[in-house]
Amino acid sequence: MLEMVINARAADLGHGLTVRRVLPYAKRRMVGPFVFLDHAGPVTLAAEDTRAADVRTHPHIGLATVSYLLSGQITHRDSLGTHQVIRPGEVNWMTAGRGITHSERFEHPASFAGGGLELMQSWVALPEADEETEPAFTNTPADALPVREEAGVWMRVIAGTAYGLSSPVRTHSPLFYVHTEIQAGASLALPGGYAEQGAYVAHGEIEHGGQLYQPGQLLVFGDDRDALLHARTAATVMLFGGEPLGERHLFWNFVSSRKDRIEQAKADWKAGRFPMPPDDAEEFIPLPG
Repeated sequence: MLEMVINARAADLGHGLTVRRVLPYAKRRMVGPFVFLDHAGPVTLAAEDTRAADVRTHPHIGLATVSYLLSGQITHRDSLGTHQVIRPGEVNWMTAGRGITHSERFEHPASFAGGGLELMQSWVALPEADEETEPAFTNTPADALPVREEAGVWMRVIAGTAYGLSSPVRTHSPLFYVHTEIQAGASLALPGGYAEQGAYVAHGEIEHGGQLYQPGQLLVFGDDRDALLHARTAATVMLFGGEPLGERHLFWNFVSSRKDRIEQAKADWKAGRFPMPPDDAEEFIPLPG
């Protein structure tokens, strides 16, 4: 059963880089363990604007960031010494745990190839037992992810297990994250088997229960295998969800089950106690406020 529809809000990251911010939402903070979802682009920047749009080094705790490109290219650097270029269809899964810093840089013209930069950026909360785990980073290439195509629906399982397919990306709790391309006139049922499920319309138009939904809308369901999404036009839909982990507190880039832990992270960043990427330590984003 459809529980809620969330309309993305426009958020300006500065210098021409705008996003549709889907989660968190005032009336729905999480879907399964997913606490954050941004849809950036597609956007093309002029060469002289690219440098200014870079996301400078910043910290995270208590979560895993999941970067998935539909087009374009991003260069990732982090405090573990990682220097990774991510391309469409690959998964950058960065486990922040007790603390990590990273940057995301754009190089002209590669970052805006294929119709412009288009990024799905999500955060997955960690179980309480793993919130202080050692930070880690993995890049999983597109050809290592399971893909299925039938009855007008193409799908790639980015993380977790759905539709009988399992991603090799290591996760910390039961979840699923699936990229689907649905041809006009085709239908897809939600995977089911999870307490909370979301369907985000990135492109095209889908119909559910006699209602039409547009790009930038997130449909939130419970554990429903009978919920059917029908594509009125060719559509890109991101499916995600899983088992809830309990309440989480968010401030800026910090996520924790404990308010005091977030206060500690704020103090640590302000005092310069977070490790920095060895090849990107010069520029950083100050603590808000």
